[in-house]
Amino acid sequence: MRLSIVLLLSIVVTPSYANDVEILDVKLEKKRSSWTARVTLKHEDTGWDHYADGWRIVSSSGKEIAKRVLYHPHVHEQPFTRSLADIKLAENAVVYIEAHDNVHGWSPNRVKVDLSRKGGHKYQVFK
Repeated sequence: MRLSIVLLLSIVVTPSYANDVEILDVKLEKKRSSWTARVTLKHEDTGWDHYADGWRIVSSSGKEIAKRVLYHPHVHEQPFTRSLADIKLAENAVVYIEAHDNVHGWSPNRVKVDLSRKGGHKYQVFK
């Protein structure tokens, strides 16, 4: 009986964002006057009813700078990397990478990228 209560409580108190999209890696590469971003995501896609459907770059003030839409589930391709080119970013800006799924919306787990550095937690910058 005690074990049943413990198991039930562990299910109830599990964070609601346990199935949010996880950003595993970000690579930003400058090519002339624009940037290319390669973002690796992991998500428990189940099919069309629940899948990672995009990622974006936002400024430190929260303004969307660029967005990559993912048009289909990646059930059998986890983790996966998708790119976006011709992004306009200030040379030494601080931006955030955010990921989205079609059930939970924007994940609270975003990656902060400081373009003045060569890398940091979950990201690399190539100039």
